[in-house]
Amino acid sequence: MRLRRSVIALMAVLGLAVVSACGGGDDKASSGGDNGLQKVSYLTSFNTFGREAYAYVALEKGYFKDAGFDVKISPGSGTVDVMKLVAGGQADYGIGDFTAFAITLAKQKLPVTSVGMIHQRSMAAIMTLQGLGINGPQDMPGKTIGDQPGSTNTVMFPVYAKAVGIDPKSVTFLPSPPPGLPALLASGKVQGIGQFVVGEPLIAKADNQHRKVITLPYGEKLPALYGNTIITRSDLAKDHPDQVKKFTNALLKGLQDTVNDPAGAAAILKKYVPNTDLDVATKELEIMKKYVKPDTFKGPLGEVTQERVQTIISQLEDAGAIGKGSIKPDDIVTMNLAPKS
Repeated sequence: MRLRRSVIALMAVLGLAVVSACGGGDDKASSGGDNGLQKVSYLTSFNTFGREAYAYVALEKGYFKDAGFDVKISPGSGTVDVMKLVAGGQADYGIGDFTAFAITLAKQKLPVTSVGMIHQRSMAAIMTLQGLGINGPQDMPGKTIGDQPGSTNTVMFPVYAKAVGIDPKSVTFLPSPPPGLPALLASGKVQGIGQFVVGEPLIAKADNQHRKVITLPYGEKLPALYGNTIITRSDLAKDHPDQVKKFTNALLKGLQDTVNDPAGAAAILKKYVPNTDLDVATKELEIMKKYVKPDTFKGPLGEVTQERVQTIISQLEDAGAIGKGSIKPDDIVTMNLAPKS
């Protein structure tokens, strides 16, 4: 397969070690295998934490197979990387935070689109421990936050900062590898870390002093924001809409089962990822339930609406995260493929 030039090509090369077994590769979805199923490659949003269990549930329970797919799941490394790997043909589908997805597409016209939502509320947050000096958003100026450069939490922070009335430049972000973030926070070398809200059990486990975990969720101040979204290539959505719908529906079946039985989903994840901590994974999924289907949400699982996407774009423009008129809803979501009421 020809690698695309410039940044996409570079990211694809760097990502080959991660997705070498994916099976994607040309402008269409991969061809059928010996079992008559269509080979499809999928990237998690980030690594194989408990929050990613729903894809393994769909695999284990045969939802992908029933839809005609032989799916290879590989760990992703954050929204921007997932976008570039999907755009470069290294995977057919991936998961990433919708706000980071929109911001990235406003700046780089990658050939990717969103086709459904995993979370109806953003899970992005800043997390800290009691005693480190951050009890609320107003305490953040002058503090240092550990996070991976380009992460969802870092990319979205200026939007959150505006919503809570602080200067985003007053907060320092220390580049830090994600696996070490909980320990970095526990050591007190930073006063907070960028995390999804489901990271709370992992942070608590890393702190030998058993301090209270304090969470500052972005979605609390920005309720219109979606969380993770299902990403695919624009040409796949255009040329093979039936395949995209079937894949999305199978994945969402796994998500529904995960919401219904977090402990069972964690056990399935452990079958495929043996080093999974069952207790932490189960707690993550229990926290995630209210972000997949908030109490006030009445639509179908995975729903996306034109009006809400426009609201998010307007918020990003107002916060200076993207240029005015740089993107429209149809530039980032293929609405006719997304679940709707």
